[in-house]
Order: sequence, then C-alpha cells, then structure tokens
Amino acid sequence: KLTSLALQPAITPELVHGRVHLKCSYSRPSAKPPLQYLVVWSRLSTPGKKEQIQRNTTPQSFSYVEMNGRNLGLGDTVFCTVTAFSRDASEQQSLPEESKGFYAGIKFLPETLQIAEDGKEHVLTILSTVPIACPGQDDPCKITLQLSTEDLDRQLPGPPNIALSACQVDLLRAPCAESSCAAAAVTVTAVTDFAQDGNRVSRIRAEPVGQRDLLWRAYTPKDVKVTVRDLPTGNCYSFTDPHIITFDGWRYDNYKIGTFLLCQSTSRAFEVHVRQWDCGGHRSATACNCGVAAR
Repeated sequence: KLTSLALQPAITPELVHGRVHLKCSYSRPSAKPPLQYLVVWSRLSTPGKKEQIQRNTTPQSFSYVEMNGRNLGLGDTVFCTVTAFSRDASEQQSLPEESKGFYAGIKFLPETLQIAEDGKEHVLTILSTVPIACPGQDDPCKITLQLSTEDLDRQLPGPPNIALSACQVDLLRAPCAESSCAAAAVTVTAVTDFAQDGNRVSRIRAEPVGQRDLLWRAYTPKDVKVTVRDLPTGNCYSFTDPHIITFDGWRYDNYKIGTFLLCQSTSRAFEVHVRQWDCGGHRSATACNCGVAAR
C-alpha cells in the first residue's frame, strides 16, 4: 500500500467549449515511480446513497465530467473520489480520498427566512453555483428566473403572506468565485394584514423561463420556506358624537365642528383626517363624523 498522500480532491465548475463541466483537482505528490490516478465521479441519488456516474484513469492532476442533463444535471450534489497507484505496480494503491459534495444549481441565501409583520425588507440572494453558458452568438449569457409566492396554510381568501420586490430576476454570467458564478437579489417583506391570524408559512418558487438550454429547461430549483411571525395590531376609534379611543386606550370626546387630524405616524407618510358636522340640532351641541380621508 502507498501511504496516505493527502491528495485533497476538490470540485470546481468550468465552461469547456461552451458546455458546463465539473473539474476534480487534486495535489500531485512527487513520487517515484510516477503515479496514475483513478477518479470516480458519483452523485447523491437519495439521502445517504451515492450513485456512480463516471470513472477514468489519468496521469493528470485533474479530471472532468460534463453536466449533460442526463446522468448528471442541475440539482445534483456531486463527489469525486481519487485513488493513486504506481504505474509499474498497480496493486500499490493509496487510500481513496473523497471531495466535499458540490451542489450544482441555484442556491438561495438564506435557505429559509423567518420574518415579522413589521414592514422590514429582507434581502434574499439567488445565485448559480455553475457558470451560465451562452446559447447563441446573439443571445445574452443569462438565466431568467420567474419568481412566485404561495401561502402554504391558506384557509380563507385574503392578502398574501409575503411580497417580493420583483417577479423576475436575471442571473448574468460572471467569473466564478466563492461558490457563485452568477447572482441577483430580491427583497422579501411580510404583508401587514391587520389580523391576528398566528404565524403563517409561505414558499418562494423560482423557475427558469425561455430557456433553449436543456440543462436549465428541465430544472426547477428548490423552494425557499418563509415563516411570517404575526404581530399584534393596534386599534383606535372615533364613533357616534365622536367618542375617541386612542391606540393606548385613552378616551375623550370631541364635539367640535370642522376637519381634524385624527392620527399621524411619526415614522412614515401615514395620516388620517376626519370631518365632523353639527348633528345635535338646537337641543345639544353635538358633532358627528361625516367624512374621512387617509394617506
């Protein structure tokens, strides 16, 4: 047996002649006699189970496999296992060394979101771990993703749980770096529905559209799960000859006639005006609500 050689195989994506390939690279120890390398490519078929897709022997310190959409496609987690052996005596082998799993496809960061009905915007990054090929000379090197949301616990019709800043995003080809070969961002906001309906779950789906490339056409990325935390809603009232109850429960009456500023936010452009008229006649000085305007 050859001793442990610390080959440290690692997978990186690459475009070769305009087609997406994965490259397994490993360190090449200076050994005499010279070494050959057996490279076995495999993919995760079910959790915990790997399926071999290619094996080849090479004197080089790298090996390629093409992502052809048949035995290896987007959405797969791929591994390469490298064994070194002596050219002169093939029974002298090193211990096989396996790379970390490489996920080929679209990734969302973060993979799940927990947000609240507080109006805050949360950035969702969408990235491709493989390079974007150019389908033709005049076609742009990009993947267009159609985004949609779905409420998973929708019982009754009503407003959606979440809103996105865009319905479509373009992933434009860029040099591959830090597991990203193309990236875009959208913001996700929880819809404030003024209802005490508990925490609710939605999902965001991304689907490639208008693709001629078979690799992308047959691929639907994994959904993003979004949990929306319900926040209590404040209420204020102005009723009959107007009795007014404020958000914090303070009560008073306003018998005057005219137009009044009933409510105004200190943090955003939101206010409510109310108009009151005489409705008591000669017997009493009473005013009633007759109109309202909000922005």
